[in-house]
Amino acid sequence: MDAKHLFDSVCREQAALLTRRYSTSFSLGIRFLAPHLRPAICAIYSYVRVADEIVDTFHDHDKRTLLQEFARDTYLALERGISTNPVLHAFQRVVHQFGIERELIDAFLESMAMDLEGRNYNHSLYQKYIYGSAEVVGLMCLHVFCEGNKALYEALAPAARSLGAAFQKVNFLRDMRADREERGRVYFPGVDFEKFSEIDKRLIEEDIERDFNQALEGLRRLPPSSRRGVYLAYRYYYKLFRKLRKYSPEKILTRRVRIANHIKMIILLKSVVRYRLNWLT
Repeated sequence: MDAKHLFDSVCREQAALLTRRYSTSFSLGIRFLAPHLRPAICAIYSYVRVADEIVDTFHDHDKRTLLQEFARDTYLALERGISTNPVLHAFQRVVHQFGIERELIDAFLESMAMDLEGRNYNHSLYQKYIYGSAEVVGLMCLHVFCEGNKALYEALAPAARSLGAAFQKVNFLRDMRADREERGRVYFPGVDFEKFSEIDKRLIEEDIERDFNQALEGLRRLPPSSRRGVYLAYRYYYKLFRKLRKYSPEKILTRRVRIANHIKMIILLKSVVRYRLNWLT
């Protein structure tokens, strides 16, 4: 292995390590992808994770400057085909290998910049944010899953967007208190945090349910190399969503819902059985 190939390999390993340390749930799903797809999905996840950490957790630092530098370095890495930042280097290789459009990256970084402003989102800003923060990530991963099959990509793009949106909206519902109290954000349009009601919650849940249903139709048409891993992630988030549905609005605002590790393993086992029976529901 020459020096450049060694560097590429180390960067892939760093992206995989970051993925494992930050998300056991996604890591499980990635393990059920075909081996040749796993490094690319880890590279996408690690890139998205770092940007998200900048805007969500680096409270003692100048977040705006850090995000601007991250965006600048992203575009430099894409232009040069190399970066000394392992996460950016791994990501730019995936972008070039799978033909991920620059527009998707632009939209993602724009949504991350929106998170620097504490705000209550109206419908238009909410749709823009969901697209850039979640739907485009689904599309980036779909590029990897389709491996150059443009017709399949175009056919499954709406479902990939719906799946990304469903995951993000579940996160919003689960983290509603933390987003409001720690970051000054209320993502759901028209929702008054102080008067969050059963009607508000039900409308949000109906919207999420539609996204999950639309996503499942496309998920069933994914290539076998990716279908099982994506289905596992789907089942995990749908389980989390079902648990959130049982909580009252008051409980949502006072407690962060989690899936215990032993339940995650049960979800994994059930997902494998459903997959082998071709019973993807």
